[in-house]
Amino acid sequence: MDIQEAAEKEMKRVEEIINHVKIKKNNKDSAHFLEFASNYYKDGCYFFKEKKFIEAFEAFIISWAYIDCGLKLGFFSVPSEQKKWFTA
Repeated sequence: MDIQEAAEKEMKRVEEIINHVKIKKNNKDSAHFLEFASNYYKDGCYFFKEKKFIEAFEAFIISWAYIDCGLKLGFFSVPSEQKKWFTA
């Protein structure tokens, strides 16, 4: 798998989950974590469009990490069928 394929795979993975994340704890930290995850996803999409595949891959991974960490901290919830994808 080359870097373009890897970036596209991560883009699809984040795309599949980002709109299903729900804030559980309504506080500033929860909102910030979701905002960071969303912004990194958007950045990744921009980089992918610009054919900057390494930067896109990195941004998608960081977005995923914010979601995973937010789940671990109890900030977010995701549908039960998607929980298997996370460490939380």
